[in-house]
Amino acid sequence: MPRSGANLALLMLGGFRSLVDAATVELAARGYQDVRPVHDFALRAIAGGADSASELGRQMSVTKQAAARTVATLEERGYVGREVDPADARRMRLQVTDQGFAVLRTGEAVFDELRAQWQQQIGPEKLAELESLLTELVGEQPVRLDTPGWFARDQA
Repeated sequence: MPRSGANLALLMLGGFRSLVDAATVELAARGYQDVRPVHDFALRAIAGGADSASELGRQMSVTKQAAARTVATLEERGYVGREVDPADARRMRLQVTDQGFAVLRTGEAVFDELRAQWQQQIGPEKLAELESLLTELVGEQPVRLDTPGWFARDQA
């Protein structure tokens, strides 16, 4: 029986959630109980140049207030800090801390391990084919940080 378009979307979402949920559990086991998917996205955006809550909000397609809450959480947990802007001493710029970069590196290692588990489960050829087909369908950059509403659900 043929599957519907909705079933395809749910399968893809299920794969994403499976990886993200497993990564969240593994990060907690490695001492990062307080990290959520939105924190990773925000840290990457800040490391990539989003140096204010306004810019982070623009890149993540959330309100400035939602971005400010995420920044406050990351700052409270030691993943983000602020430094004086050398071009304007009145302005404070967001910076990912060493601890924030450690979270990012650990997360990348966890996702590599999860990918290896999938490879072991379905075999290297099938995983390579899956990745190739998904790349063909969604492109090399499947998720843009400016996709509307993408991060709103995981703001806590």
